[in-house]
Amino acid sequence: MTKEFTQEQLYENDREEFTRYDLDVPEGHHEQMRLDKYITQFIQNATRNKVQEGIRNGWVRVNGLLEKASYRVQPGDQIVIIIPKAPPPETRAENIPLDIVHEDDDLIVIDKPAGMVVHPSYGHWTGTLVNALLYHTHQLSKVNDQQDIMRPGIVHRLDKGTSGLLVVAKNDHAHHHLSKQFAEKSVERTYRTIIWGVPQQDEGTIDQPVGRDPSDRKKMAVQEPGKGKNAITHFHVLKRYDHLALLDVFLETGRTHQIRVHFSWMRHPVLGDPVYGGDSVRYGPNTGSRKTMFQNIFSNLGRQCLHARTLGFEHPTSGDWFRFTSEVPDEMENVIQKLDLYCT
Repeated sequence: MTKEFTQEQLYENDREEFTRYDLDVPEGHHEQMRLDKYITQFIQNATRNKVQEGIRNGWVRVNGLLEKASYRVQPGDQIVIIIPKAPPPETRAENIPLDIVHEDDDLIVIDKPAGMVVHPSYGHWTGTLVNALLYHTHQLSKVNDQQDIMRPGIVHRLDKGTSGLLVVAKNDHAHHHLSKQFAEKSVERTYRTIIWGVPQQDEGTIDQPVGRDPSDRKKMAVQEPGKGKNAITHFHVLKRYDHLALLDVFLETGRTHQIRVHFSWMRHPVLGDPVYGGDSVRYGPNTGSRKTMFQNIFSNLGRQCLHARTLGFEHPTSGDWFRFTSEVPDEMENVIQKLDLYCT
């Protein structure tokens, strides 16, 4: 059964109330997968029951037409999903300890531990940095409050599994000033990381656009020229091991998962990265004591070896240059010590 689809008109009239997903079935797809199953694998936190409900409610179209959940997707199909946004829950203050590196009337610099989500989102409504900040201070910027109600004060982010420094704005003036510095690429950001494989050169630059992975909407990927967003990563090799390397990484741009995506694209995934292929032995033997050592590393680390080590910016009020440094946390330092002992 097919009939005309009109939800796109609702989306065009009020984009703030809807979320849109565009899926193009690749020409090489020959699995004849059901529509509901195909959609479920691409939308984060979607369940098959919810997808089926959305199809029944008319929020999905295939090539401009409504189809049943049992429709078998075909190569070249264009699937558009337009669903109403759920109202966000109220963000509550929570008494969560924070490692505050610096605080004044305009901003707070936090040394974020790995495992902490920066702001509330689906599946992480509590326990975030924003929840902790609301308990510590009610003085956070509310720039774009209607669109970013879950992100007061947040100027930039770190992934859940990445530790290190980030700055949070306490008023709108600071937020605008800091955001402009990030946009103009004048903020200093250095990361310490361990990657699989050994780059031949001591220094290098990865200049490849990054965008949403078309085959997995939960991931990012390097895109073809003309697609994705401009992304530039500079790196300096600090130490070479037998099949790994310790690096300092300098961000010129700040795309989602940029460092992790760029090094994975170079076949040098970040050690321990569960999303981009770094949580298994990628190079060198995977037997005996070496296998046991890396199994212990992955188990004890529990995240990617990536730490935001330095952060520098111009203070929004005084104009002074502020620069902060955070040494790698114990779980990363333990990995470095093991590599020094057994992999040199």
